[in-house]
Amino acid sequence: MSQAEQQAGNGPLPRQIPYIVATEGCERFSFYGMRNILTPFLISTLLAFIPIMEDRTSEAKHIFHTFVIGVYFFPLLGGWLADRFYGKYNTIFWLSLVYVIGHACLAIFEDNMKGFYFGLFLIALGSGGIKPLISAFVGDQFDQTNKNKSKIVFDAFYWMINFGSFFASLLMPVFLKNYGPSVAFGIPGLLMLAAWLILWSGRKKYVNVPPAAPNEHSFTSVARTALLAKVEGKGRPGLTVAALGAAGAVAALLMSWKWGFVISACTALVLLLAFGGIGTSMQLERARGKHTDEAVEGVRAVLRILVVFALVTPFWSLFDQKASTWIVQANAMTSPMLSLFGWEFQLLPAQMQAMNPLMVMILIPLNNILIFPILRALGVEPTPLRRMGAGIALSGVAWLIIGWIQLSLDGGTPMSLLWQLAPYIVLTMGEVLVSATGLEFAYSQAPASMKGSITSFWQLAVTVGNLWVLVVNSSVKNDAVLGHISGTGLSTAAFQMFFFAGFAIATAALFAWYATRYKMVDNYRVAPDATCYGAIPSKA
Repeated sequence: MSQAEQQAGNGPLPRQIPYIVATEGCERFSFYGMRNILTPFLISTLLAFIPIMEDRTSEAKHIFHTFVIGVYFFPLLGGWLADRFYGKYNTIFWLSLVYVIGHACLAIFEDNMKGFYFGLFLIALGSGGIKPLISAFVGDQFDQTNKNKSKIVFDAFYWMINFGSFFASLLMPVFLKNYGPSVAFGIPGLLMLAAWLILWSGRKKYVNVPPAAPNEHSFTSVARTALLAKVEGKGRPGLTVAALGAAGAVAALLMSWKWGFVISACTALVLLLAFGGIGTSMQLERARGKHTDEAVEGVRAVLRILVVFALVTPFWSLFDQKASTWIVQANAMTSPMLSLFGWEFQLLPAQMQAMNPLMVMILIPLNNILIFPILRALGVEPTPLRRMGAGIALSGVAWLIIGWIQLSLDGGTPMSLLWQLAPYIVLTMGEVLVSATGLEFAYSQAPASMKGSITSFWQLAVTVGNLWVLVVNSSVKNDAVLGHISGTGLSTAAFQMFFFAGFAIATAALFAWYATRYKMVDNYRVAPDATCYGAIPSKA
């Protein structure tokens, strides 16, 4: 490898990458294997004591999205532990063990509600805790000499995620139907155990970036200084805004008796981050002098990143409902008999989710080999922000299609499950443009001391997206809202579908406007020696 190629960022691929990618493939099989059968299992088995099917379905959707909220809330804990205390590898290693125990609980406590919910909690803690760290750990294996290879690896990383998800989505509904929940939930547990062992086997090859030392110029220190600083003759409007967020957070926590702890805690955190961030940006210049210019500009960069993340939240509110709202719709559709290599089988509603990872595995190479080069030839550079904005818009289009299907069902027209292929394809294209790009964007834009934390904020966007779903679902239980929906001539399900479609399309327009004002930065680490690719051994 020539020095010129290294200076251009085209150095060799780190040899430890296959261990991390294989670990992620097994972990994703385990997660999607249990997640994609969770709603059908809740409806058919665990919540069978609820006599009215509509109420049972509503409760299953509530449990599912509460679980997803937890999964994407705990990345904050994992990012904080890794960045401040244990480093990424050690945090991933031990939380993965918690993850394995959670899977065991699902298999053992299939008919015990408390035991099953405890298993969901452990999976949310383990899966959520390692979620921001795996992709950041991948990024740590690169430096300025081979940073251009990172996009290929991030795409391969995301492809492997969907490779595991595809087979999990295809097989687990069959195991649930034919062998029962113990087997169906036990198999993902074995795959998570395999992921843990693969991660451990590569421990001596990884580059381990140590936790950040205590820093008087950290993000929180700069933000605190900015909010509390006094300027003669001027008030502290930013502090007032932050205080309003704190008051709203307290109010959200007080509502835990009605909303549940997870939803209340996540709402409180979102209010603190949103209002605290706005308040800090209003008074950020007041931190100069006490803190370095580099630290102040680092905080400004983080706040700008968080705006991007906030605008992505509507996408996740649409995307994650493919495992709840779309399955409920699929249950009302006809299941066709299919033939593959002489093997005939009936397509199950939950198996439709296998279309998503299958299309991801097709679309990622298609984009890189065909679509993106064509766009570049036409003079249009598919930058990360352009890709993400287009992805949000496509999710809205997918929900317009799913809404049309619902209108047909409401009108009494029998619809085959195969009609859902169209919205799955469009939604998956949106996912490829948003999610795979977001991993790359989050790592490249984050200051060195906040890689894990910033990636965890990216995961928090999914939590907020699922909060939107719960808010909308709760709103349609209000008599006044139901009366308004009835006046439109649409069913409640169809109205919600078109509402979410409009929500995403409007957000895509706002995202496009903000993207024109965002300045990209390059925060890949600098190699200590451009000719050295040695790894720092792990401790665990």
